[in-house]
Amino acid sequence: MYNTQTVAANIRNARLHRNYSQDYLAYKLNISQNAYSKVELGYTKVTVERLATIAEVLEVELIKLINAADIQKDVAAVNSIQMVPNLLEVICRTTGMGFAAIARVTEDKWIACAVRDEIMFGLAPGGELDIETTFCNKIRQSGKAVVIDHVDKDETFTGHPIPAMYGFQSYISVPIISKDGTFFGTLCAIDPQPAKLNNPETIGMFNLFADLISFHLNSIDQMALTETNLLEERKISELRDQFIAILGHDLRNPLGAVSCSAQLMLQMDLDEEAMVLVNIIESSCYRMMGLIENVLDFAQGRLGDGITLNLSVNKSFEDVLNQVITELRVIWPKKIIETQFNLSEPVFCDSSRIAQLFSNLLGNAITHGKNDTPVRVEAISGKDEFILSVSNSGNKIPDAAMERLFQPFSRGEVEPGQQGLGLGLYIASEIALAHEGTLRVESTVESTCFTLRLPQNGVNQN
Repeated sequence: MYNTQTVAANIRNARLHRNYSQDYLAYKLNISQNAYSKVELGYTKVTVERLATIAEVLEVELIKLINAADIQKDVAAVNSIQMVPNLLEVICRTTGMGFAAIARVTEDKWIACAVRDEIMFGLAPGGELDIETTFCNKIRQSGKAVVIDHVDKDETFTGHPIPAMYGFQSYISVPIISKDGTFFGTLCAIDPQPAKLNNPETIGMFNLFADLISFHLNSIDQMALTETNLLEERKISELRDQFIAILGHDLRNPLGAVSCSAQLMLQMDLDEEAMVLVNIIESSCYRMMGLIENVLDFAQGRLGDGITLNLSVNKSFEDVLNQVITELRVIWPKKIIETQFNLSEPVFCDSSRIAQLFSNLLGNAITHGKNDTPVRVEAISGKDEFILSVSNSGNKIPDAAMERLFQPFSRGEVEPGQQGLGLGLYIASEIALAHEGTLRVESTVESTCFTLRLPQNGVNQN
């Protein structure tokens, strides 16, 4: 389906090239077997002049369709303004007139957008009058209001055919000018009886109401534009997040192969220099894998799936924690990790997700803590709550950084080689939240401690 504006533009262009070949003119009209297979134009047998005439007719019809759609959109916009019925009622009550309307006026159209009819004039919203039988075309051209107190006593309009046609004696119509300066239509009122209208108070009220209508119409246009832009940005964001998710998923396999190779090499009889290099490869793989997992979780959350859980009762949860500690000790063999576990009760949670959270907290503690002091891990399980804390000695986290520590893409002050995406703690906090738990941090000049608390009501239920 061709865009109507594009087709109209091509039609106008075609009319300018009456002397071009028939084939080229047909091309400019976007005539093809696929698009017009049911239209037997037979353009090879008609003259270019006749084809150009067809183009003119098509252009007129297309413009009519486009304008009709725009007018219906404007009628709907006026009717969506909640204060319009009250505004028309105020006009009738203030002036004593029985008919008031907001009209969309173009060069050849007069369409009623909103109406208050107390005199059985017979015009409803969407109704149309012949533009030549109204004063609105004159108002559109001049941009000035027309005000008549009493037709029979008005030197300009007495005996005029338009009042006689509609049977009114009093009339007022002021232009509604859009905020971009274009003419939208008129705010008007009529009545079969005379009325006192040609005074500053009444004209000022109509001008004020016309400006108010213009303001609301502009707001509707801006809102529609904002919604369109927002929808477009949302689509782009979703595509970006989908791309990130696919990319992250595809990166895990080759990275896993590199990590496995490094672990195998660590078991070989290597000299000290080679061992250092292999440790660098292994630690880098761990860090890259963490980044990929965080990006995947972040993208999944952005796509609306959130952090998914597979909850179960874990009777040997100490093994889960020790597995994480063992993995990190391989990467940082010189770092001391002290543990104190009191897991007398089973832990109800998603063990893989809590392991991911714990790995993130422990990795941060090792990375940011002082090299000559141990990292301390404590875990306690009770009937009502599971508590896991990870603490390290080091610099105090600045207050400004504390406020946004669990927000995505937020990082505190880091040393060279410690940079990341700033997603780790955000994902950790989302895992805690998915468990209906909390993740808190306390930081002083002596140490920093992250504490996870998970409610354990699910243990008794299972």
